[in-house]
Amino acid sequence: MLVRSTTKYARISPKKARDVAREIQGLPVSVALDALTYTPRKSAYLIGKTLKSAVANAENNHELSADELIVKEAVVGDGPTLKRFKPRARGSAGAIRKRTSHIFITLTDEFEEPEEKQRSGKAKKRDTIKSLFGGKPKAAPKEEVVDEEPASESEEPVAEEVAEGSAE
Repeated sequence: MLVRSTTKYARISPKKARDVAREIQGLPVSVALDALTYTPRKSAYLIGKTLKSAVANAENNHELSADELIVKEAVVGDGPTLKRFKPRARGSAGAIRKRTSHIFITLTDEFEEPEEKQRSGKAKKRDTIKSLFGGKPKAAPKEEVVDEEPASESEEPVAEEVAEGSAE
């Protein structure tokens, strides 16, 4: 069963929060909470609150045990940006963007095998081409030249006779 929890309009840049969110994906809830407790970042505190809310939702609404839960997804999306301006030299204004985030955490009680690591863009493209065209065209295999033995003994004496005749 999937259980979701959301924190909206968190006053932190999504870029800063994503670093912490990636670290807890795929971990059991108890390990993820320990990791967040000892991570000295503002985003760890905010993600920890969201994770605790998701665990409370699972226990109270769906009657699941917190010991069996795993963090399936921890996603940080962009929220609205507050735009402010600061006076700059010679009468100009400098824009200041105060970014906000939406934090989404999904828990599951089903154990899933971890997928393979994400591959780079070139590797994905290469795999796609291989699947479509069966890989690079291979050169035709070279034919092996096998020394054939003479079929009968009559050929060898003829060669010897010719060689003896030219010697005379």
